[in-house]
Amino acid sequence: MNLENLPLDTDELLAGLRPWIECESPTFDAAAVNRMMDLAAAATAAAGATITRIPGPSGLGDCVRGDFPHPRRGEPGILVMSHLDTVHPVGTLAKLPFRRDGSRCYGPGILDMKGGAYAAVQAIIALAKAGIETPLPVSVLYTSDEEIGSPGTRGIIMEQARRDRFVLVPEPGQPGDGVVTGRYAIARFNLLAQGRPSHAGSRLRDGRSAINMMARRLIAIEEMTGEDCTFSVGVIEGGRWVNCVATSCRAEALSMAKRQADLDRGVERMLALSYRDADGTGFTVTRGVTRPVWEPDEGTMALYGLARDIANELGWDLGHASAGGGSDANFTGAAGIPSLDGLGLLGAGYHTLEEHIEIDSLPRRIRLMAGLLARLTN
Repeated sequence: MNLENLPLDTDELLAGLRPWIECESPTFDAAAVNRMMDLAAAATAAAGATITRIPGPSGLGDCVRGDFPHPRRGEPGILVMSHLDTVHPVGTLAKLPFRRDGSRCYGPGILDMKGGAYAAVQAIIALAKAGIETPLPVSVLYTSDEEIGSPGTRGIIMEQARRDRFVLVPEPGQPGDGVVTGRYAIARFNLLAQGRPSHAGSRLRDGRSAINMMARRLIAIEEMTGEDCTFSVGVIEGGRWVNCVATSCRAEALSMAKRQADLDRGVERMLALSYRDADGTGFTVTRGVTRPVWEPDEGTMALYGLARDIANELGWDLGHASAGGGSDANFTGAAGIPSLDGLGLLGAGYHTLEEHIEIDSLPRRIRLMAGLLARLTN
């Protein structure tokens, strides 16, 4: 099989990708995410898959599994796993419209990771058009809450992944045209400062501001960042009236480490920040969603070796690395299921208003994924 001969037209691919990008789907807007799931399910069904709709976690969108026909359907095969939620609120298209600009194409979620999810389906379609049957049955799974750590879909992910032999994840590719063979450990934390109210104009000294308490703790938390473990605060909310000393203030923090032991120590440091004074004021840290460290094992490295051979045939040297940022491959890889991540498109600016893909990576990564699907065997 010559992967260069697969029927791929870049202009047609971009035209097909556009509706995926223009269907905005921020995680916390369940209706918007479900509209995206409807679109992806229809496209995947049109490609030949049998669709199973999986009810999502409370308050969040559904998940979708697509099983492509295969003589060995029912046996463990290949699961291509993508998330279709994004961090961009509805209305972002007004500031970040889908547009082609030279060698780049822009849009909310185009890199992380709708472009990769779309490319995976196109790889399956290209193989079918070329009359190439994969040795193993192929399925896709679209999930709805990865951008908040997959708190509601982790069980769904593992239930689905354990049915299969391999997991491929088209998250953004690594700089230098590489893939991801491991992920750092990640923990999220919920922070609560509880103060004492008073009138901010006439009785300021009678109160104790929860916002002030939180601000001091946030500085201390971020100053805990070192080479082994990072700490950052990304969400904060407190107070209701400017003339009232704030009674409560809430925030969310994120910690990341290359090794599980380092993250565990970071978690201990965070939890140790909790305290309660005799008057009832204080600061509380509770642990939220955690992604385990995923360290590459023999199965993952064998997957990478095959991908590298395919890339060499296509004319480039495929590097690999462990990466931060987290993905659902944290779960499958840590569970010992051979997983290869970072198979998606190349680009930059994800989670910003500069999010874009490098257009030439679209057909190239489709060919890479098609090669893996066509050559993975038991």
